[in-house]
Amino acid sequence: MIKNASKALLGVSIGDAFGDSFFGETDEILNKISLREMPNTKWEFTDDTVMSIAILEELEENGEINQDNLIKKFNRNHDLDVNRGYGVTLRRLLREIKEGENWRDVSKNAFDGQGSMGNGAAMRVCPIGAYYFNDFQKVRELAIKSAEITHANNEAITGAISIAIGTALTTKMKFHNHILTPIEFIDKILNELPDSDTKYQIAKAKNIPYHYHIETIKGMLGNGINMTSQDTVPFSIWCAAYNLNNFEEALWKAVSILGDRDTICAMVGGMVIMSSETEKIPKNWLELVENFEKSIFRTKR
Repeated sequence: MIKNASKALLGVSIGDAFGDSFFGETDEILNKISLREMPNTKWEFTDDTVMSIAILEELEENGEINQDNLIKKFNRNHDLDVNRGYGVTLRRLLREIKEGENWRDVSKNAFDGQGSMGNGAAMRVCPIGAYYFNDFQKVRELAIKSAEITHANNEAITGAISIAIGTALTTKMKFHNHILTPIEFIDKILNELPDSDTKYQIAKAKNIPYHYHIETIKGMLGNGINMTSQDTVPFSIWCAAYNLNNFEEALWKAVSILGDRDTICAMVGGMVIMSSETEKIPKNWLELVENFEKSIFRTKR
């Protein structure tokens, strides 16, 4: 099980570092994408991967998510390197908890008591889906636990469930040697979700063909520019659904929508690596990406 979770985290780290490489002057970035040419990059991952490492270690320790332990891991890893792209809201939340506030209160009180509906809860849950791929109820339970310590809003929690279930599905496909159609993949995710705007947006994705212009798709599903679950997770699910056996194509399509590209690519990478053909993952991507197993954030390296 932990082997599956580690593989999902590898996909997250590649997608994260890949997507983060495409920030810059828009015309230049779009030209690089059209040529499928990597910009000069250090292949370093961001907070998406750092926080996913903490979840992996929670699973590794007891196959569970202990919320009090997880928030401590988030704080520890944040302090090890604060320059990993953390958002202002999360930084403030972690600081308040470190200073003694109860995470339950801090998380619920964010955004005038609404709780955060950001995409940060969804970006880190792929290891959960891969670990418990045969038990969707457990995947939902742990996705919720991992989300609510920082993102108490139903939209963010729905986003976390969506990506975790998506990863469980792709892992299950690999073990059963079966690829779902895009519509089947999306429907199976929808079946596990509570009512929410995020769920509604994911349902819209079923009606968007792959050949639609990327600007049209962005207008319908969003591209994470608002960094919310509603405008990040639906496109990520759609992108994965149409590239379940092709990791490389999935990431090039994911980054082409721009927006919150590191987070979108992290989520897509974490899902699609589980069902992709290994030989379709570029060897240099595997070799060049920052090794999360040897990073300062990994306590068992």
